[in-house]
Amino acid sequence: METIMQKPCFDVAHLGHVEIYTDKFDESLDFYTRIYGLTESGRDKNSAYLRAFDDYEFCTLKLTRHATTGVGHIAYRAAPLRRLSAGLRLIEASSYKTYGWRDGDQSHGPSFQFEDPFGHVFELYWNTVKYKAPPEEKAALKNIHQRYHGRGCCPRRLDHLNLLSSNVTEFRDFMITCFGSRVTEQIQLDNGRLGGCWFTINNKSYDLACTEERGGGTGRFHHITYATDQREDILRAADIFLENGVHIETGPHKHAIQGTFFLYVWDPSGTRVELANSGARLIMQPDWETITWTENERKKGQAWGLKTIETFHTHGTPPIS
Repeated sequence: METIMQKPCFDVAHLGHVEIYTDKFDESLDFYTRIYGLTESGRDKNSAYLRAFDDYEFCTLKLTRHATTGVGHIAYRAAPLRRLSAGLRLIEASSYKTYGWRDGDQSHGPSFQFEDPFGHVFELYWNTVKYKAPPEEKAALKNIHQRYHGRGCCPRRLDHLNLLSSNVTEFRDFMITCFGSRVTEQIQLDNGRLGGCWFTINNKSYDLACTEERGGGTGRFHHITYATDQREDILRAADIFLENGVHIETGPHKHAIQGTFFLYVWDPSGTRVELANSGARLIMQPDWETITWTENERKKGQAWGLKTIETFHTHGTPPIS
């Protein structure tokens, strides 16, 4: 299959935060803070603002009380409006649904919101609230945003998320049009469809993935991932999850695609959450050519570890009613 021409990135800096819905707010908040190890930096009527110890922003996970589960929105931090305006014009001129400018919240200023073809809501923002650690969380070194607190699994930073869609090719075109994303790796199915794409807008190997929906839902969420420093952090996390009765879905294993060492669990509301160690793998090559995996290659499973279990391909949030 011929790869679509990829536009250069236009002043989009990085994945900023993800809003996750939960219908078990108190239990989920306890999981993300006490067990998973994020820091609560703020709260309003319906949401808690969470971050990992080396995230520089006030929030990288917005946990919102809701009637069901799923993803509220995905946010990317961009350049100031005067430099982002060309990208916004491309979005407004496209066929994608736009909501225009929306007020910010405790973690950032106004944002421009729009939808992918499957109902996932995205936003771009510039003005952000940078985390200022209270005395008990202040690091000894002034170039670290928060000390290593060692609570729970204690991941270092937000890494990526994975969305589900019924047409990965359409989602790929959306990411290229609206974010100038590059596709670093992809799965080519025997039937001609794309089974998955991994996207980046900077020199990380990826910050968002989209894989084919196999459960029959629309606009569903697959997982959110925070990064650890080393593999041993993930092995320690597995014991922490075990001791706290958290459902371990699969892992620790190593992915073939992107090469991450991983562990997947479900939070109390059923949202899939990953811890991953990506090592130092960066895409420095400006003319990187998309790595394509065939269906037969993917049937071999992960790089090593146990075979991927069926729920990894079918479970997403919200659940199919």
